[in-house]
Amino acid sequence: MHDHGHDHNVKNIGWAILINIGITVAEVIGGTLSGSLALLSDAGHNLSDVISLALSFLGEKLSEKKATRRHTFGFKRTEIFTALINSLSLVGIAFFIVIEAVKRISSPPELSLWLMLGVATIGLLGNLFSMVILRKKEGNLNVKAAYLHLFYDAISSVAVIGSGLLIFLTGWVIVDLAASLLIAALVLWSGLGVIKKTIHIFMQGVPEHLEFDKILQDILHVPGVSSVHGLHIWSIDSSDVFLSCHICIEESDGKADTDRIIQNINGVLQQNHRIHHTVIQAETRNLCEMGVLCDK
Repeated sequence: MHDHGHDHNVKNIGWAILINIGITVAEVIGGTLSGSLALLSDAGHNLSDVISLALSFLGEKLSEKKATRRHTFGFKRTEIFTALINSLSLVGIAFFIVIEAVKRISSPPELSLWLMLGVATIGLLGNLFSMVILRKKEGNLNVKAAYLHLFYDAISSVAVIGSGLLIFLTGWVIVDLAASLLIAALVLWSGLGVIKKTIHIFMQGVPEHLEFDKILQDILHVPGVSSVHGLHIWSIDSSDVFLSCHICIEESDGKADTDRIIQNINGVLQQNHRIHHTVIQAETRNLCEMGVLCDK
């Protein structure tokens, strides 16, 4: 069946890309003509938005490809790769803004305030519209990285507008540099947050919304399970969680209904933790001689 919802999401990302290309061009021209570093910083951030959205578009398309004999998990991890690239670009932009601000401290340029304010307002409206377009897909880590680009770019535009008004009222041109440093701090903070999450997934860490000990206890409480070892919980993207473990089962007259026990475990995992991908090996004794975490 054709996925019209997915096509609609991809179409929305396409519209957001076009909007941000327009914003970037306007802010580069406006920042150059007005002499505003804050506006040029915002233009650089908007350029990263375009790259981020393009990567998100690519990630969405590739993640829909079906599993193959060579890639048995499919291509869903593309989402994490693109999220990492997007977040690293945020960090790079933050450092670029800081370097440019330091260069200008000794000789702040003359500013054309009305041009600066006009272009920043256009940028703010464009970013807000793009955020509304992507809001429904924010749960996807890849699109969340792109959404963060847009969110902090909207904050950047507000900072540019605020600094422009403050310069108009006080004549303190240095405020433009302060606004650019504030933008850099916000960009760096958002980038590092996504990097932390993507690295956690790459390291096959237990998803942050799950509790290892709670899952372990839920499995142990299933009738027929005497112990659990070799328990692994990980994810390949921001939504699909996988679990594997060995269970020792209690025998009754030398027999045990392993299918029923495994079905009951899967039911508990799905209901309590929304884990749908499992590999469970049933044993009558600990064949691996390993601890719960397979650390021996």
